[in-house]
Amino acid sequence: MTMEKSSCRFLLVEDEILLVMMFEDMLRQFCCSSVSSASTSEQAIKLIENDCFDAALLDINLHGKKSDDVADALVAHHIPFIFCTGAGLEDVAPRFQNYPFLRKPFGSEDLVGAVEKLLA
Repeated sequence: MTMEKSSCRFLLVEDEILLVMMFEDMLRQFCCSSVSSASTSEQAIKLIENDCFDAALLDINLHGKKSDDVADALVAHHIPFIFCTGAGLEDVAPRFQNYPFLRKPFGSEDLVGAVEKLLA
């Protein structure tokens, strides 16, 4: 882990509570002092509109629905983000094909490396 813990404000959008806890722990331990989480598109969009974030991790599927509306909100607010999914890159909408992507399961080194790259 080369990234020093920073004042990074991170949004985690994930619908599986065990993954939320694990990803929050990874982010807080290795690189971000503030992590907010949302498990639905509605919660995520409300946070994006009302708070300020440096970056986000976005699950492609939230409760069986694509999270493209959240990705659109992140783009509109100029918040860089990483898609994550247990499926493949083919699940990413064509307009988001050039955004960073992590395939679940991934470890803390993968996540921290992706965040470092995103914030560089």
